[in-house]
Amino acid sequence: MSTTEHKGLLLYTWGTPNGKKASIFLEELKAAYNLDYSYKAINIGKNVQKEPWFIDINPNGRIPALTDYNNNGGFNVFESAAILLYLAQKYDTDRKFSFAPGSNEESEALQWIFFSHGGVGPMQGQANHFNRYAPEKIPYAIKRYVDETKRLYSVLEIRLQDREYLAGPGRGTYSIADINCYPWVKGHAFAGIETLDEWPGVKAWIERISAREQVQAGVAVPARQ
Repeated sequence: MSTTEHKGLLLYTWGTPNGKKASIFLEELKAAYNLDYSYKAINIGKNVQKEPWFIDINPNGRIPALTDYNNNGGFNVFESAAILLYLAQKYDTDRKFSFAPGSNEESEALQWIFFSHGGVGPMQGQANHFNRYAPEKIPYAIKRYVDETKRLYSVLEIRLQDREYLAGPGRGTYSIADINCYPWVKGHAFAGIETLDEWPGVKAWIERISAREQVQAGVAVPARQ
């Protein structure tokens, strides 16, 4: 996989939960459709994502971002969930990881995508911050965001207690709804939640997804610098 060619799909990313969403799905598409991509590592510790050239790609100055050089010479997409939806619409032609437009299954998937994008990611991100990066320990803030993250895990447990995946008929189908949430929950320990034993359905879901080769490959992007 090249990290320099400016053709096809180019992912700008770093080793964060949001970055891993995009690389996991790209690895799944690569295996399913032989869809290749390249990536550029964006060192957020050095604020590369704030440089003018990157702001031209993503005005919000965050990773991940994607440039699709197959689309009109270079179409930019930012926000991790938007990247998943864009890739599904453009490249998951057989709906292996998504659902038919207008279907109930698509609505279910969107509901869980928005639940994660508006809930799990932001709340666990704040738990990460106050546990790991805040210049001073603020017990109220730590408790508030860890407790809210746990509450959101309990919502996932309700859904997953008798299902394998978040969306789809029967016990569910592995899809972008799962990919969108998985990297955050997988990183529970970093947020101060040492174990998932309290949520056995969620724990089994994480183990099930983690066993996929494409997920393992996506988590390893970008290569350690």
